[in-house]
Amino acid sequence: MRRTHTCGALRAEHDGLSVTLLGWVNRARDLGGLVFVDLRDRTGMIQVVMDAAADTIVGADALRSEWVVRIEGRVRLRPVEQRSARLATGDVEVEATVLTVLSEADTPPFPVDGSVDAADVNEELRLKHRYLDLRRPEAMAPLLLRHRVIKAIWEFLDREDFVQVETPLLTRSTPEGARDFLVPARARPGHVYALPQSPQLFKQMLMMAGVERYFQIARCFRDEDLRADRQPDFTQLDIEMSFVDQDDVLELNERLMHHVVRAATGTEISLPFARLPYRDAMDRYGSDKPDVRFGLELAVLDDVFAASAFNAFRAPLDAGGAVRGLVLRAPHAGAVSRKTIEELEAHAKQHGAKGLAWVRRAGDAFSGPISKFLGDGEMVALAALAPDEGDLILFVADRWSVACTALGAVRTHLRSLLDLPIAPGHAFLWVTDFPLLDRDEASGGWTYMHHPFTRPEDDDLPLLERDPGAVRAVAYDLVLNGHEIGGGSLRIHRLDVQRRMFAALGMDDAEARERFGFFLEALRFGAPPHGGIAWGLDRLVMLLAGARSLREVIAFPKNQRGVDPLTDAPASANRAQLDELGLTVRERVS
Repeated sequence: MRRTHTCGALRAEHDGLSVTLLGWVNRARDLGGLVFVDLRDRTGMIQVVMDAAADTIVGADALRSEWVVRIEGRVRLRPVEQRSARLATGDVEVEATVLTVLSEADTPPFPVDGSVDAADVNEELRLKHRYLDLRRPEAMAPLLLRHRVIKAIWEFLDREDFVQVETPLLTRSTPEGARDFLVPARARPGHVYALPQSPQLFKQMLMMAGVERYFQIARCFRDEDLRADRQPDFTQLDIEMSFVDQDDVLELNERLMHHVVRAATGTEISLPFARLPYRDAMDRYGSDKPDVRFGLELAVLDDVFAASAFNAFRAPLDAGGAVRGLVLRAPHAGAVSRKTIEELEAHAKQHGAKGLAWVRRAGDAFSGPISKFLGDGEMVALAALAPDEGDLILFVADRWSVACTALGAVRTHLRSLLDLPIAPGHAFLWVTDFPLLDRDEASGGWTYMHHPFTRPEDDDLPLLERDPGAVRAVAYDLVLNGHEIGGGSLRIHRLDVQRRMFAALGMDDAEARERFGFFLEALRFGAPPHGGIAWGLDRLVMLLAGARSLREVIAFPKNQRGVDPLTDAPASANRAQLDELGLTVRERVS
């Protein structure tokens, strides 16, 4: 059954060559005894011509789409007027001498021959029959890109003296911001394993073991609400390095990304990546993962309204908050009607804002609901931002994080709404200088911005007890086109600092020992300074492929409800399984 060539490999230079091909019938056309078949495999498609009357061509007139066949024949040049620029193989065809039907096929529930755009087919139906969906070259392409990305990662890190180490999938629950998936332990009734949200503690302990340079293409699990760029089980590239500072980690990752993008896509990216401090990213773009491919930056208006008589702006400032503005100039300002502003206000409210104020330039003054509250000095300052007739300024006044985030969400919504042009290519950047801790609004206490093992800046250690919110982290996120594709930090490598970090999070010694005793024990025996990063591999491939969601770059993904339409997982366990685990199922009480 061995093939001599793949379908997509044949070219004019193969004219006259005897070949054996294997694949699927993409389409068959019977033209009065001559049967033309478009034969498809993973590499492409070739036209095959069969004489249905030949003794060795049995069943050609019965061929249907998606039948699997073996073809023996001879390559020949197609007549010039019949050559196809649409196919890489369009200069040639195969004159079949032997046809063998390997398996017949029912009519698929949706076309996979390219006659219908996948966007016009219900996604749930495609995922239920994902093995058929993947027969489409467009669906297979992201998986092939994914393969090239992972191959390039291995090549580069192996050359850089990294060691690939697998870490456990059944481990102890050490929550890292999302709910764990729990696995009952049959041999220890009442006990559970947790599936890892990341290999964080294991990779740190590998540094303590002297591995020094570790990586892993790691499977991770988080039981959280799903979106287009989230899956309950996902893949990340995990990297950890000993005896490094932040620049070492960032420089290696830039070189790695340069190699991956070039090897996987054939395109070049510029080095070094831009670096943007967290505070600047929020002030300028309203996001800690900003899309910098278009303008429309936020304006910091705290000084403009610091002494304002307009209480809706002055009160947040007096309380330590902020006023941020977004200026729309002509011609885009004219496309934003009052109805559109109402839509934008609803969007801002979804992101925590109490409202969205606005003014529009009208002659030498401004019109709009708040224009009558503006003082002379405020009018002059705003006129410098919006100098032309019809220019529009949108405002959010609130706590600093809310003002930035809400108006940043309006910024990205406007880019879509107005179809603003974006710069081509891949816009990579680092966001750095994150706060170590953030207020937990529910409890009023402190929580971590990244995870509880992130190293504080040495100069800020004295603030950890008396002013936790002022402590900076040695942490960094990698952003591509407005998406976070990686995040990391230098880690705490001293036992005393780790204990202080747990205390700042409201964790007493007993709780710390209960949750992380094995890790604290490891820190007692000498840990090197170390740091690392994790890339969201699914998300990176999604962006490089230009895909609409993570589901397009995963072979067998879950849907937005966390259900696998193909296997209908998760499914109920039978009574025997539950009894063996000592479990009972009860109805959830709301």
